[in-house]
Amino acid sequence: MDLLLPHFGLIFWTMLSFIVVLIILKKFAWSPILGMLDEREKSIADSIALAEKVNAEMAQLKNDNEALLMQAREERASLLKEAKETKDKIIGEAKNQAKIEAAKIINEAQAAINQQKMAAVTELKNQVGKLVVEVSEKVLRRELGNKTEQEKYIKQLSEEVKLN
Repeated sequence: MDLLLPHFGLIFWTMLSFIVVLIILKKFAWSPILGMLDEREKSIADSIALAEKVNAEMAQLKNDNEALLMQAREERASLLKEAKETKDKIIGEAKNQAKIEAAKIINEAQAAINQQKMAAVTELKNQVGKLVVEVSEKVLRRELGNKTEQEKYIKQLSEEVKLN
């Protein structure tokens, strides 16, 4: 049983060496270890604060980006609306211009038709007048002996006959 229980001298020297080691560690090792631990703790706290600051800045940048994106979408919608209005305006103006041109062409065609119609009617009147004069001359030559009386009579007949 002696082997299982330590002797008083062993306990004393073990305690003495432990206290000496503890004093040496306290004087030379604890201060640097605790300083390093404090420095490490401060470094970790600074890193956490910096991470929170960066996180807040990232959230702010995200909000700014979303605002810019919304503004860009609004501008795009505005530009598209303006482009559509411009397109509709151009199409409307083109339609109106086409209507004006068509009406102008139709009016010019009607005027040309009326002019040609009047020319044809005038030509027809002239030809009918010539035919009437020739026929009347032949008829009256037999009936009238005087040329001046024939011409008076022909003028009178031509004035009575009205052609459209």
